[in-house]
Parts: sequence; C-alpha cells; structure tokens
Amino acid sequence: MFKTTEITAYDIPSDNVIHQRLFFAYEQSVQHIKGRMLEVGCGVGKGLELFKDACTHYTAIDKNTALIKYLAAKYPDYRFIDAFIPPFKGLEDNSFDSLVTQQVIEHIDDDHQFLREIHRVLKPGGCAIITTPNIKMSLTRNPWHVREYNTTEFKALLSKYFSKVDLKGVTGSQAVMDYYEENKRSVQRITRFDLLNLQYRLPRTLLQIPYDFLNRRNRKKLQQQAQTLVGKVSTADYWLTDQTETAFDFFAIVEK
Repeated sequence: MFKTTEITAYDIPSDNVIHQRLFFAYEQSVQHIKGRMLEVGCGVGKGLELFKDACTHYTAIDKNTALIKYLAAKYPDYRFIDAFIPPFKGLEDNSFDSLVTQQVIEHIDDDHQFLREIHRVLKPGGCAIITTPNIKMSLTRNPWHVREYNTTEFKALLSKYFSKVDLKGVTGSQAVMDYYEENKRSVQRITRFDLLNLQYRLPRTLLQIPYDFLNRRNRKKLQQQAQTLVGKVSTADYWLTDQTETAFDFFAIVEK
C-alpha cells in the first residue's frame, strides 16, 4: 500500500464507506471528461481506469514520487509528473480540455494560486471538476487539511476565477447516514475529553499522528459494531444534490 497524505486505503474494509463516496465522485466526473485531460493529485490512480476511456490523452501531477514512478511504469502511454503544487510545473497555458482534482484543494496552502493554475492550463471553454469536504459535515478538525469551506465560501472562491460555476453536493442513503451518525457519536465520545479545545488551538502538524491513530481505531471499531452496514455500502448509495449545505462533499463543475 502506498502512503498518501491521509492514511486511508481502498483495500482496508473499515474505510469502505468513505472510499465508496470518493469513487462515486470519480464516476460522476467521467461524464464531464473529453479531449486532453489533467488530473491534479491522482493519488493511487483509482480514477485512471475510468478516465482513460473518456479522454484522448491523460496527464497526472502529484507530489508522491513513489506513486508517480509506479503509475508511469504501469501506464506508459500516459504522462505522469512528480511535483509539489501549485504551480503546475511543465504544463503549458490553455493545454487541457478537462481537469479533475478530487479532495486536493483543502490541502493547499495558497488556494487562490491553485485555482489560478487550474484556470491557466484549461483551454477556453474547458471544464474542471473540483471536490472538497463540506466543513459543516466534518465531525472534528482534520489536521491534514489547511482549511475547509462552507457553501458560500467555496462558491465565492470559485467564482473569482471561473466564468461558470455549478456547485453540487455529494449526499447518501439512509445506510450512509446511519454510519455518519454512529461515527459522530463515536467521535464525540473521544473529543469530550478535549476540555481545552486543543484540536483547534494546537498547530495542525502536531495533531496529525494522534488524529491518524484515533481515526483508524475508530473506523475499525465501527466496522466491528456494524460490519454489515460498513461492508454493504457502494457507490449506488451516493448521489449529487443541489442541497449543498447538508452534503458530505462539494462537487463543483466549473468552466473557463
């Protein structure tokens, strides 16, 4: 298993509910892909098998050197760039028809530069899919995230750089909501000991290791308590909604 920024994996059963949600966004993104495509933050390449048949050429950029080398060897017909972002080094202006970046912008120090780079590399009329968590549905501070947005903040930010912004949200079935509520109760049992509210007062880098440990333990515990619930959730349990306030993630369709 390759380590990405947040320690999760598609092959860990206790992560199934989360990863089905993420893969659902990939499935939806394919509907907006055409021509030359760029994926910003490709991770383990989970979306590539979907994207490669929808575009004429695929390029990916990610800071994970080991992953980029692995994917370049596995898919020699596509281009993989190892770089910290932004900027998008080695990519020309107006060079892509489509762009997908899933759960990346919340990790970026300068989100304005990030969006300027997306705008720069898109062709006029080009389309980008940008997803990120909805802070109103976050159960606690995620120290791997520089920031999270609410609906108003995210739409206003995108509107600074793109001529068209269609902001939707990813929501789920009763099974997904049941898992969310159980997870919320479990997290509250942990955070009730944070009497000084340290999760929001300490530098986020100091919280990353304890967060990963507690998050992993909590997901395993939830799987043991509701194994059938966790295992049965699939992408069919998710859909897009215009009710972004109560969505788990934002799913933005923007156009240059």
